[in-house]
Parts: sequence; C-alpha cells; structure tokens
Amino acid sequence: MTKIVLVCSAGMSTSLLMNKMEEYAQTIHLDLDVVAYPIAEVNEKGQDADVVFLGPQVRFNLNKVQQAFPDKPVEAINIQDYGMMNGKNVVKHALELLEKNRG
Repeated sequence: MTKIVLVCSAGMSTSLLMNKMEEYAQTIHLDLDVVAYPIAEVNEKGQDADVVFLGPQVRFNLNKVQQAFPDKPVEAINIQDYGMMNGKNVVKHALELLEKNRG
C-alpha cells in the first residue's frame, strides 16, 4: 500500500483533495492510503508516509519538512491541481516521485 500524507493549516482543506485522490486510485486499482493532517503534526504523521505533500497555504514550510524527511519525496502540491481539486494529477505526481525515489 502506498501512503500519502497531505498537510495544510488545519488538515481540513485537504480533505476534499484526499477524497478525489482516493476516487482516482480506485479507478486504476491502486492500493492507496491518503490522510490529511495539520502542519503541526507533520513530524509525527509523516514518518510512515511514502510521500508528503504540503498544501499551498503551508508551502513556506517546504524546506523544513524536506529536512525532516530527507529519504522520502516531500513537495508542495501544484497550486492549479490543488485549486481544481485534481486528485488524478496529484496521485500521478506522487507515483512519479516514488518511481524517481526508488530509481
């Protein structure tokens, strides 16, 4: 199972995106676990994630979170994909990052 952690200010605004990502994963038969948390919990909750994505409102924390998890992909969610709640693109990007990280 692939686990993606989404973080935002309070863990609320990423909930809709989380649902869209899970819907897309089902259509491609991908065993995916997507969870959303407030940025304050990223150090604890990101430990068992395969990918950590930051929402646009907390992207200023990117360097700090990347330093906390140097061995895993950590990126800010593309602002257009976030605004359009494009779960398909976010899942595809996560899979690309995982492939790069493994290679």
